[in-house]
Amino acid sequence: MTDFADKFLQETTDIVAALDRAKIEELTAGMARVRDGGGRLFILGAGGSAGHAGHAVNDFRKICAFEAYAPTDNVSELTARVNDEGWETVFEEWLKGSRLAGSDAVLVFSVGGGDKERNISANLIGALELAKDRGAATFGIVGSEDGFTAKNADVCVVIPPLAPDRRTPHTEGLAAVIWHLIVSHPALKAAETKWESIR
Repeated sequence: MTDFADKFLQETTDIVAALDRAKIEELTAGMARVRDGGGRLFILGAGGSAGHAGHAVNDFRKICAFEAYAPTDNVSELTARVNDEGWETVFEEWLKGSRLAGSDAVLVFSVGGGDKERNISANLIGALELAKDRGAATFGIVGSEDGFTAKNADVCVVIPPLAPDRRTPHTEGLAAVIWHLIVSHPALKAAETKWESIR
């Protein structure tokens, strides 16, 4: 078991070393432009990425003074839309109801980022297409350079899949590292976090 821990942590170290720092800075700058222009941030994800979306909304609101929302935080609306309209359109229709505008942004957390041909994560694809149609900024933090998000978002940080057998845990784990980096970045950070403010 110790061998596996060593292996997993070494994979993590290698992936972190391979992250595109310039792309992270570009994503941060793009989000700062949206926030400073009075735009809102809508964060989308399914599964573990839905959990990330809710957590990140808290951080962007509390630490960065960014008006942010995640459709997966409202279980009643989410399940009503899934029940009545289907899973494939749930994010797109939620964004329409939120009056997504050109001043806003959509941020996607996803392992694969969606695949139109194989009908994977069609809900993310529909949301990104709507955002493009409305002129909203589109961002992503994903684990595949071949997915829809990486190919179509304005700025997308790809977590290199250097350990293909563990793409999901590495992507989800490091997505959290990256968004925490972003909310801590001087370009966005507007408030001290609690434990750092206690001396």
